[in-house]
Order: sequence, then structure tokens, then C-alpha cells
Amino acid sequence: MDPRLHASRTGADGAARARAGAPVPFSHTRLTRNERTEVAKLYFRYGAMNSSKTALLLTAAYNYEERAQHPVIVKPGTDTKAGEAVSSRIGVERAVDVLLPADASLEAELRAHRPFDQIDAIFIDEAQFLTPAQVDEAFVIAVQHGIPVLCYGLRGDFMTRSFPGSLRLLEIAHSIEELKTICRCGSKAIFNGRVVGGVFVSHGEQVAIDGQQADYESLCGRCYLEKVGPVQAAGVPEQERPALF
Repeated sequence: MDPRLHASRTGADGAARARAGAPVPFSHTRLTRNERTEVAKLYFRYGAMNSSKTALLLTAAYNYEERAQHPVIVKPGTDTKAGEAVSSRIGVERAVDVLLPADASLEAELRAHRPFDQIDAIFIDEAQFLTPAQVDEAFVIAVQHGIPVLCYGLRGDFMTRSFPGSLRLLEIAHSIEELKTICRCGSKAIFNGRVVGGVFVSHGEQVAIDGQQADYESLCGRCYLEKVGPVQAAGVPEQERPALF
């Protein structure tokens, strides 16, 4: 649960009680900037393809708006799927507030959209496409400005290697949560298989947008090895690959 929702709006005493795990009576009093700074965190919620990341992001953002809060939806410009919107597989779609170029400052783009004192939470979809520098900015925004930053994205690519943004989030996020989904065989899926022309592939550019340059399927470890091939760390020579089964 988002600490800001758990802490309610009851001032310093309420924030202290929330940290201690005690029940907090609800009040409509908004947290001060100092109180927000005490509870705001950088979150990374990751999962394989089809783990409802975008749907959960949209639901959480809607929950803020139901309570007269002001969330900001951000999407890296690298993700061209759905244009200037975020779109879930279940058909829910919403326009983004900030379409973030790869060479842009996250803080500058957010400030251009809305003053920080008018932002209650920041939601970032497809967070694997953030640059490490933008992830660092997200951390500073949460810690120094007291705005929760909730990032949703993939942990690794179709070659089982981390995206630079995901790796940085795993390194510095306060809270890391796996969003689970299943493989076609029924086991828990942890990998993303890339399909081109109906065939699973194991090499290619790291970024190929789903539904445009390629298709993807979430796979468990065994199905990944059977359908795609051996897992291989970057830089490991072919002859050092482990044998399958």
C-alpha cells in the first residue's frame, strides 16, 4: 500500500502512528511538505509481459483522483505503443501527462507540466525505458520533494538481460515488488520471449516495441529454455553456454 494512503491526512502525529503500525483515524487534512518527505518513496513494480502492470498503474492513479489528489502519468518516449497514451491489454487507456524524451530531465519535464506542490504522486509506465540518470532524478524527487514515484516496468529483456533503467531501479528503489503472471504451461512466468514471424528469437536489438516490430510471450524458466534457447550473460562466449537438461 502507498504510505501516503496509510498515513492518512492527520499531521505529524498521524505520520508517527503510521510508522509505528498503529491505526490512524481518517482526516481530510493534507500532509505538509515535511510530512510527505517522511513517507514518500521510489517504488519499482516489475513483472513479465502480461502481468497487468499498466492496468494496476491506471487503477492506482484513479484511486488518487477519487480522493481529490493530483497524480501525474509519465511515459518514456521510447515506448511508441499507443502514442501519447498508456494502454492496458484489458482495453483501459489514458493520455499521459508527460511524454519523456530519453535525453530530457525528468524533473524539468515534470516542473514544466505542474509545480511540485501540486503533484501528489508520479506514475511512470514502461519504466525500463528510463535512463539511469532519470531514475536517479526519480529517487531525488521522492526523497527531497516528498512525492511518491511509482515505476512499473519489465525487469529484463527477451535475452534475459536487464534494461539500464530497470537495473538502476533495482539498485536504488526503496520498495521492489514483483507482479506475477503465468506461462502458457501454467507455471509462474519470469521471462519475456520475443516472437518474430511466428518464431522465438534469441538475438537482436534490445528494444523492439510490442505489436510493432515484434510480439512477446511471457515464459517460465523451463519453457524459455525449450522455446528460446540457453540463457547467457552478456559477454559470455558461445562455448561456455550451459547444456540444456
